[in-house]
Amino acid sequence: MYYLRFLRNKNQNPFSTLSFVTSNKYHVSSITQSKFNNDNVIELNKLITSYVRSGDLNIALNVFEKMTVKTTVTWNSILSGFARNQGTFEQARQLFEKIPQPNSVSYNIMLACYLHNFGIHKAHEFFNHMPLKDIASWNTMISGYAQIGEMRVARELFMAMPEKNSVSWSAMVSGYVECGDLDSAVECFYVAPVKSVITWTAMITGYMKFGRVESAERLFKEMSLKNLVTWNAVISGYVENGRAEDGIKLFKTMLESGTKPNALTLTSVLLGCSNLSALQLGKQVHQLVCKSPLSSDTTAGTSLISMYSKCGDLMDAWKLFIQIPRKDIVTWNAMISGYAQHGAGEKALSLFDEMKIQGMKPDWITFVAVLLACNHAGLVNLGVQYFDIMVKDFGIQARPEHYACMVDLLGRSGRLSQAVDLIKSMPFKPHPAIYGTLLGACRIHRNLHLAEFAAKNLLDLDPTSATGYVQLANVYAAQNRWESVARIRRSMKDNNVVKAPGYSWIEINSVVHEFRSSDRLHPELASIHEKLNELEKKMKLAGYVPDLEFALHDVGEELKEQLLLWHSEKLAIAFGLLKVPFGVPIRVFKNLRVCGDCHSAIKYMSSIEGREIIVRDTTRFHHFKDGICSCSDYW
Repeated sequence: MYYLRFLRNKNQNPFSTLSFVTSNKYHVSSITQSKFNNDNVIELNKLITSYVRSGDLNIALNVFEKMTVKTTVTWNSILSGFARNQGTFEQARQLFEKIPQPNSVSYNIMLACYLHNFGIHKAHEFFNHMPLKDIASWNTMISGYAQIGEMRVARELFMAMPEKNSVSWSAMVSGYVECGDLDSAVECFYVAPVKSVITWTAMITGYMKFGRVESAERLFKEMSLKNLVTWNAVISGYVENGRAEDGIKLFKTMLESGTKPNALTLTSVLLGCSNLSALQLGKQVHQLVCKSPLSSDTTAGTSLISMYSKCGDLMDAWKLFIQIPRKDIVTWNAMISGYAQHGAGEKALSLFDEMKIQGMKPDWITFVAVLLACNHAGLVNLGVQYFDIMVKDFGIQARPEHYACMVDLLGRSGRLSQAVDLIKSMPFKPHPAIYGTLLGACRIHRNLHLAEFAAKNLLDLDPTSATGYVQLANVYAAQNRWESVARIRRSMKDNNVVKAPGYSWIEINSVVHEFRSSDRLHPELASIHEKLNELEKKMKLAGYVPDLEFALHDVGEELKEQLLLWHSEKLAIAFGLLKVPFGVPIRVFKNLRVCGDCHSAIKYMSSIEGREIIVRDTTRFHHFKDGICSCSDYW
C-alpha cells in the first residue's frame, strides 16, 4: 500500500511495473480496460479472492485498483487480504474506512483484524461500536475469550447474543474443557440444542482429559458422524489414560473405516507402542508412514525415533534421525533422550554439542536429557557444570525435573549430603519424586539415617505413596531389621497403601507375554523353570553367587535363592531364550527397577548363552552382552 502511494505521488501508473503472473492466472496488464467494467464485477471479485488466498496481495491490489465498478464484496475481498497478515493493520483500517457501504462481513473482517493484531480486549472495544453484528461477530468474541481462559466474559457474551449456532456452543464447551471446568462443559453440552462434530469432539476430549474414559467411549459410540479429529481425541485419550492397547485397537478400526491418519494420529499410536514396548507393531506403523505423505513429516519422524528408542532399538532410531531432512528441537531432544536412556552418555553429549553447532537453541527438555545422560553415565562433575550453564548461559530456569536429575546424579554417586543441600536450596516446594529419588540413593548406599529423613518427607507430601514405604522397608530388610520391615508393612495396611506388583513382559511374534515373580499362570512355565534351573547350574560354575540381600523376605537361604531365581525378569528372559531366534536381541521390559541380583545374573546369562539381552526398567535400558552391561554396573 505504501509503495502504491509512493507511485501515485510520482504520477506513475502503479500497474505498469507488473510483469509476472503465477501458474493458471492470467497477466493483469493484458486485461483490456473494457473488461474492468460492470459486466465483469463477479468474475473480477473471484479473481481477487483467488489472489488473496494464494498470498499474492499485490496482484490482487492491481486488479482492485483498475476496477471501474466495485461492490462491497470487492472491498471485503481485498480487506481480507490485509486482515490475514500481521503488521498490515493500518492499511486494513484505512481501506475499511473507505468502504462506501460496509456490511456485517466488512465489520467481521475488521474485528478479526483487531483480534489478531491487538488481542481480545481491543477487539472487544471495536465490537462494542459495531453497528452491524451477526452470529459470526458474537462467535469471534466468545471464541477469543474462551481461548485465553476468560470464561466468565465468554459466558456473559454467550448469554447476551440474540441467536446461537453450533459454533457458539462448541466454543463454550471447548473453553470450559481447556480451563478445567468439566462440570460446566458437561452442562453446556447437554443443553445445547444443536451439536456439531466439533462440539461432540470437544466433550470427548474433556472426558478423556479428566480420566472419564467410559463417558468418552459412550459419546463416541453415539456419534453418527466422526472426523479425523474425533478419532484422534479418543486414540490419544486412551494412550494418555494408560489404555494404550485400546488406543491401538481403535486405530486399526479407524483405518478399516477408510479414515486416513495424520501426524497427530501416528504420534499417539507410536506413543502407545512405546508404552506397550510393542516394537513389531511400531514397525508396522513405520511402514504405514513410509507409504503415506507423512514419510517426510518431521513430527511423524520424531515420533518414530522416540518409539524405536523406548522399545530398545537404538540403531534404527539413529538411522531415522539421520534421514530426517528438517529437524526441529523436538527431534534433537528425542535422539539425545534416547541415547541418555540407553546409557550412551558420551554420544548424547556429543549430539548436544552438534545441535548447538547447527544453530538449534536447547530448551528445558534438552537439559533434562543432558542431565539424564550424565546421570546414567556417572559423569557427576560434568552434570553439575551443565546444570550451572543451563541458567547462566541459556537463561533456562531450573524446574523440578532438573532438580530430580541432579539429586539422582549426586545421590547415586554417594554425595548424599550434597544432594540434601540441593533439595534445601530449591526455590520451590520439593515434589514427592525428589524425596523418592533421594530415598532410592539412600538404599544403594545403605544410609539409614537419610533414608528415614527422605521417607518422612515423602510421606508427609504424599501419604499414599507406596514408594516411600517400600523403599524404606527395603533399606531395613537389607540390614536384617525384620521388625522394622513388619512395622512398615502394618503402616501400609493401616493407610490402605497397596504396592504395585512387579512384573516383566516380552514380545514374541507380536504377542506380549507377561510374567510376575514366582509366576504360576504362564502355560509354558514348566519349560521356563527347566531352562532357569539349567542356567543356574552353569552360572554357579562360572562364579555366580545369588545376592540374598535382594530376597526381601524373612525366610531361609534356600528359599531365598528360589525366590530370586523366579524373579519376573529372569522368567521373561528364560522364555526369550527358548523362543527368540539366535542372533536376535532378547528385549525384556519391567515396570519396576531391575534388582541387583538379577542384574548380576543376566550378565552371566548373556555370556553363557552368547546372546544380547536388553532390559528396560523404569529408569533406563541395560544392554547385556558377553557378560558385560552397558551401564558398567552404575545404575
